[in-house]
Amino acid sequence: MSRFDYAEYVKVSEVAKVIRGVRVVRNQLSREGKYPVYQNSMKPLGYYDKYNCHAGTVFVISAGAAGDIGYSYVDFWAADDCLYIMPDERLEDRYLYHVLLWQQYAIYSRVRRSAVPRLSKAVIEGLIIPLPPLEIQQETIRILDKWSDANNGLIAEIERELELRRQQYGYYRDKLLSFNVS
Repeated sequence: MSRFDYAEYVKVSEVAKVIRGVRVVRNQLSREGKYPVYQNSMKPLGYYDKYNCHAGTVFVISAGAAGDIGYSYVDFWAADDCLYIMPDERLEDRYLYHVLLWQQYAIYSRVRRSAVPRLSKAVIEGLIIPLPPLEIQQETIRILDKWSDANNGLIAEIERELELRRQQYGYYRDKLLSFNVS
């Protein structure tokens, strides 16, 4: 029996508001600044002097990289191709983030493929998610964040090791191909 056997299943729209961001134009943005602007990818489009979402907000890209799911640790500006989600008191933001990641492929499957891929706000609102008690949500967050942090550490360690191997192979390749008779 899993911990979700005790969970109620609800539509996202029953426990959260899905809100479309507000358009900003490029000439309003700077290369550096206080608040990143998320528009159509997980990479900030630029920086703005205002924010419309607080740190700890879950968001979903709705055009371009449609279906990508983000969670911001800082205040940010959600532009018009970014849907941000404001849960009510029954749902933890970070728990929602993990549940949406768990449903990532289902979300991607609902993206309309065209010149610019698009994801409807209604798709996110209509997702069915498990809603266990807050204590179980918090425990789930603790476990998944710990696991994610461990994986990120392992990935960084593997990348460092690969870079050292590239340098080592480069050194020996150059040594072998130098044709110095010494």
